Amino acid sequence: MKITDVRIRKVSDEGKMKAVVSVTFDDEFVVHDIKIIEGQNGLFIAMPSRKMGEGDFRDIAHPLLSETRNRIKEAIFAEYEKVLEEKENPDTSL
Repeated sequence: MKITDVRIRKVSDEGKMKAVVSVTFDDEFVVHDIKIIEGQNGLFIAMPSRKMGEGDFRDIAHPLLSETRNRIKEAIFAEYEKVLEEKENPDTSL
């Protein structure tokens, strides 16, 4: 399974949530609402989740293997860095 597209949909400078991402696999399947969050140990991704009961959250979609999670994370962070660079240097995107 290949990651064929990563779209950074919203970027925020405020708060812990830094961006909302959509990832497409094999040009056939997309997962929306993956979040880039700033934690105590740096940035991490949070898969789409639903609130269950009293403050507990459960992932709606998630990778089963840590290798897959790492590939997704690396693809997301690479695109996120591009978006941040374009935001800082808007003239270079012409």
